[in-house]
Amino acid sequence: MFTGIVEELGEIAAVEALPDAARFAIRGPAVAPGALHGESIAVNGVCLTVVEARGDVFTADVMKETLVRSSLGSLVPGDPVNLERAVRADQRLGGHIVQGHVDGTGVVLSREPAEHWEVVRVSLPAELDRYVVEKGSIAVDGISLTVTGVPPGEFAVSLIPTTLQLTTLGRKKPGDPVNLEVDVIAKYIEKLVAARGQGVAS
Repeated sequence: MFTGIVEELGEIAAVEALPDAARFAIRGPAVAPGALHGESIAVNGVCLTVVEARGDVFTADVMKETLVRSSLGSLVPGDPVNLERAVRADQRLGGHIVQGHVDGTGVVLSREPAEHWEVVRVSLPAELDRYVVEKGSIAVDGISLTVTGVPPGEFAVSLIPTTLQLTTLGRKKPGDPVNLEVDVIAKYIEKLVAARGQGVAS
C-alpha cells in the first residue's frame, strides 16, 4: 500500500522487451539502495515488484496487461517517473490510501498557471466518473491529489509549486497520458450498497 506522497523523481534507465512483458531498469538514488527482491515500489502510481537492486538502480518486470492498461508502455529511457516505496505501518498517512492498481488512464487537457499554483485539467474515463467527487482524492501518476472540480468527462486539480517541481506533473504537457487510481473506499461503498439493495446480508 502507498500514500501518494512521491519520494523521488526517478528516471527510466533502460527498457528490455520480453515475451508479453518488459523489464524496466529504473534509477532512483533515494529508493533503490537497500531495496530487496520482492519489495514493492510504485512507479508513476503502478505497484511494481523489485527483481533486483544494484547501487541506485532497481529492475522490475511489467506484464503485458499492465503495459496496456497504464502509461508505462509508452516510457522510454530518460523519461522521469514518480517513485514511492510501500508505506510502513508506523508512518503517517500523508496522502490517502493508494494501492498502486491503476484503474485507467487520462490525458492532460490543459494547464492554467496562477501566481501560487497551477490548475491542471485531465480527461476522465466514463467508467470512473462516479468515483470522482469535488474535494475527494485521486491518484494521478501515483500522486495523491485533491479534486477541485468535476466537469463532464474530466476533472481538475490545483498543483502547488512543490508538486510541480518534484513530480512528473510539472513536466506533463497537454496530450500526455497519466495513470489514474480512484479512491478504493468509494468502490467498496458502491459494492456494499449494491449488495444491500439486492437483499444480500452483510
